[in-house]
Amino acid sequence: MAQRSIIITGGAGFIGNHVVRLFATKYPDYKIICLDKLTYAGNLDNLEDLVGLPNYVFVQADICDYDRILALMQEHAVDGIIHLAAESHVDRSIEDPFTFARTNVMGTLSLLQAAKTYWESLPEGYEGKRFYHISTDEVYGTLSFDDTFFTEQTKYDPHSPYSASKASSDHFVRAFHDTYGMPTVITNCSNNYGPNQFPEKLIPLFIRNICERKPLPVYGKGENVRDWLYVVDHARAIDLIFHKGKTADTYNIGGFNEWRNIDLIKVIIRTVDRLLGRPDGADDDLITYVTDRKGHDLRYAIDSTKLKTELGWEPSLQFEEGIEKTVRWYLDNQTWIDRIASGEYRQGIQE
Repeated sequence: MAQRSIIITGGAGFIGNHVVRLFATKYPDYKIICLDKLTYAGNLDNLEDLVGLPNYVFVQADICDYDRILALMQEHAVDGIIHLAAESHVDRSIEDPFTFARTNVMGTLSLLQAAKTYWESLPEGYEGKRFYHISTDEVYGTLSFDDTFFTEQTKYDPHSPYSASKASSDHFVRAFHDTYGMPTVITNCSNNYGPNQFPEKLIPLFIRNICERKPLPVYGKGENVRDWLYVVDHARAIDLIFHKGKTADTYNIGGFNEWRNIDLIKVIIRTVDRLLGRPDGADDDLITYVTDRKGHDLRYAIDSTKLKTELGWEPSLQFEEGIEKTVRWYLDNQTWIDRIASGEYRQGIQE
């Protein structure tokens, strides 16, 4: 019998596939159930190297399907949930807030209720169980350049439909602990980057556009600031917090790595041009300023001091090193990108 049985939701997505890979390879005595609805951002190509592992199971399911989730928990005797599944693109949330409310709020509630129902039916109840909910720094709102950082005590102040839906899901997780005693933990992370990120997001989009000499659309004047975290470091933090984090607590995960968007873009241009053998600055003219996003938060910056002090985690990569690894991965995995661009990666998927 497996030492632990864990459902990881959103496991075919960007962050999720790195978490699934870490858990499935690091803990061969765990059963890892990778659950994903396989919407546009879910990609089974991300998990090809795990097929055949005896402790890895993939299940295509919707987290809003309460009956299916409950049946999966019973079938696999699940004692842990790591919940990453979410709609996460701010621009899409502005166009279609209903989808974000359904997935991020009602989907989280469905998981919570299924976990409650199953775990309360067991003789040991909640003993040895954990519901780990991954959230975002965007629930905290925005910072000015004079502010310090978001901490775990920062008041929630979401400004987009995406961040509002994540804030709501956070509140439901805390409510299930306070009302039912469910052993929960929440983390709020900064912007992730690295291999396997869906190409609509800023860094992979710009790498591809530079390669093809297409415009690089920059919101406003490019002065918005984000804290960037290498995705593998985020997966390491999730592993640590799942096993050692305090029940009912919150941990911020960030890179202490703030960049103005325009400065970030120039680093990406220099890195891509160098690796492609182009002259330095050859593609600077691709930068194109466009109308700013509605409700665009000025600055996000995460204080991860608590996580470092209590559990000993800190980022393993400096940003320039992480960007170098990221750009090389996209340049070396053109087939992965082409399959997304053509839609081939979705062939055979049942909607």
